[in-house]
Amino acid sequence: MKILYLETSSKNCSVAISDGEKLLCVAEEVSENYKQSESLHTFVEWALEGAEISLKEIDAVCLGKGPGSYTGLRIGAASAKGFCYGLKIPLIAVNSMESMIEPFLAQNYDLIITLVDARRMEVYTAVYDGISGEELHPTEAKVLDENSFQEFKDKKLLFVGDGASKTQEIVQLPDAEFNNDVYPSAQHLVKKTLEKIKNKDFEDIAYFEPFYLKDFHGVKKKQKSEE
Repeated sequence: MKILYLETSSKNCSVAISDGEKLLCVAEEVSENYKQSESLHTFVEWALEGAEISLKEIDAVCLGKGPGSYTGLRIGAASAKGFCYGLKIPLIAVNSMESMIEPFLAQNYDLIITLVDARRMEVYTAVYDGISGEELHPTEAKVLDENSFQEFKDKKLLFVGDGASKTQEIVQLPDAEFNNDVYPSAQHLVKKTLEKIKNKDFEDIAYFEPFYLKDFHGVKKKQKSEE
């Protein structure tokens, strides 16, 4: 089964293709300017060329559904839906956090905590078992302070994501490890996607929406005139 993977939730515009578990090709680039609108379809073409298959051979599309960049997610979702409608194939959606932990599982960490930079002292975060990858605390928007994540201070922790550096500056966890150079990547969506296909866990293409964490984005500060 040949699957096209799209991951557009972060600065990393990422496309991959697999044949079952076998990864055939990856095309991705991290850019501070969020180049999804200009790069995504070019990367799809490159990935197809690298995998030596045509678009019509794709059997399913997987989208990293967020959370992350609102604009990036909209671009990815629109593209994924277009491919699925045009090819009459199913859509699978995976939390983008899942792809961030995949390279670090079974490396002697008790917990892996994902940190996607939001704004100011805010992050999107989730907590996963360091061996199985099981989600222990669901994705949420969190305002960081010195007491953040203290409930895990006795565990061996790995924090990953572009929110790791500012987290390291604030939280009081000197024994934890922090990796700031980790972004969601299409190539690490394969395992979770195959699980969802096996369970026939497909999205309704017409009604699917990315995981925006809209309530968090909608918070506004009071204007001086309102205080």
